Amino acid sequence: MTSRVAVVGATGKLGGLAADLIDRTEGFEVTARLSSKDGLDALADADLVVDMTVPVVSPTIVEAALSAGKPVLVGTSGWNAERLAKLGHRLAELPDLGVIVVPNFSVGSVLATRFAAIAGRYFDSVEIIEAHAATKIDSPSGTATRTAELITAARAELGPVAAPHVDQRARGQQVASIPVHSMRMSGIVAQQDVVFGGEGEVLRLTHQTISGRSYEAGILAALRALPDARGLTVGLDAILGLDD
Repeated sequence: MTSRVAVVGATGKLGGLAADLIDRTEGFEVTARLSSKDGLDALADADLVVDMTVPVVSPTIVEAALSAGKPVLVGTSGWNAERLAKLGHRLAELPDLGVIVVPNFSVGSVLATRFAAIAGRYFDSVEIIEAHAATKIDSPSGTATRTAELITAARAELGPVAAPHVDQRARGQQVASIPVHSMRMSGIVAQQDVVFGGEGEVLRLTHQTISGRSYEAGILAALRALPDARGLTVGLDAILGLDD
């Protein structure tokens, strides 16, 4: 059986990559390639919806898909804890539907974030430096936001990290108490450094995306999991079995 997929944001870089990947993957076909400005009537003819748009329109697309009875894979940044909580409440009303929100489809990035959450329990000084292409609209990135939130969650019994002088703008934006510094520059695809400072030592966890092909395995894993998903799933962690 072939699943029909509507890709919203297919005119963008990640959305276009996803649409092309889906079209050449057995068991799936793209029935609609939409931009973030197109009408959403075509969602009714799809089995699955993929949202690869921009933060300002992503919630509208997800709600339209859910109202049409379609599960959604979200690869759009900007889904912070508050937005996710609202989405979780919405899905509680729809027990037969699921939404998978993936801040980063790179398996290496997901592993780096998981390692950072582990390390966060052992260091009180933690900061994140993330860099993306100049065309990326939002900052901090969804990956940096999720990394900060997971580190802080892992430190629940220890309290927030030490972050002096955060009243100064040059100290970055605090996300879940962790300073995050964002760069948007030509020549960069994506890179994240999580820096941990301790007595007499520094630990740096770095992940660098060299090409969009690094997202393909994660996109397919999430898409294959989508028909059976129920409720809200955030990140590739559960899909990859990292939560086992």
